[in-house]
Amino acid sequence: MQEKSDTVDVVIVGGGPAGLSAGLILGRARRSVVIYDHGEPRSWASKAMHGFITREGMDPRELRTRAREELAAFPRVLFRNAEVMQVSMTSGGFSVSAGDTIECRKLLIATGVRDTLPPLPNIESYFGKSVFQCPYCDGWECRDMPIAVYGRGRRGFEMARAMSAWTPDTVLCTDGAAGLSPKQRSLLKRNNILVVENPITGLEGADGHLTAILFADREKLPRSTMFFDLPAHGQSNLAEVLGCDVDANGRIKCGKYEATNVPGIFAAGNVIDDVQLSIVAAAEGARAAFGINLALTREDF
Repeated sequence: MQEKSDTVDVVIVGGGPAGLSAGLILGRARRSVVIYDHGEPRSWASKAMHGFITREGMDPRELRTRAREELAAFPRVLFRNAEVMQVSMTSGGFSVSAGDTIECRKLLIATGVRDTLPPLPNIESYFGKSVFQCPYCDGWECRDMPIAVYGRGRRGFEMARAMSAWTPDTVLCTDGAAGLSPKQRSLLKRNNILVVENPITGLEGADGHLTAILFADREKLPRSTMFFDLPAHGQSNLAEVLGCDVDANGRIKCGKYEATNVPGIFAAGNVIDDVQLSIVAAAEGARAAFGINLALTREDF
């Protein structure tokens, strides 16, 4: 039997930088908050976080641990290590079910996304060590190295162009037909970026450290790092089920203070269409918390 609790001010679904940051702001505003976290973050393969001022190089797991320690100072901010399975609307807000059932007045969706890895053999063992999806997160560590970009069409072109800021030695590997326009091919050639359309059969390396890319014609391309750009997908469909507007890529559309089109529902982090950096996600969580507290205060005044 499910247990039912009293109504809280806010339920936050997602315990990453966005959800944790929102929890801090709301805790300091004396709000009662429950944060649900199922423990499977986007950064599961990452060993270090970058681009977050004062936290440069920190293990993402340490950030989450320290955040929870800080939030422990606010007794009305509680954690549930569980995955939210269902949310329904009630007369006073929302009913959130994840083993237990909690009623809340406002809901913040900060569930994040999960990366789609290139469909290559044993890619998981390289991901986070020598295969990456974000040059702003890992480009500095790979500067001036021989880099491969995996991608086709506009995505492959944009990633190859982006990597020119970090290295003069980039090869775009499209794993089949490139899908590039004549102009894109001309620009890549002008910038000394080779395009290889041969199908990829595998990666070569040891202990997650890439040394070469293997092709169907038995050619081998020495590379120490690969960056890719493939569509990520949301870790939860709560927004769609609740009627929130999403774009063609599944990102939740938000207005002022990260409010969605559904009254009482807010969103923050990688689930919305913004720069995909941890520090930005944290800022979005803080902004959403401001909007949530503002709405609650006005309702109660």
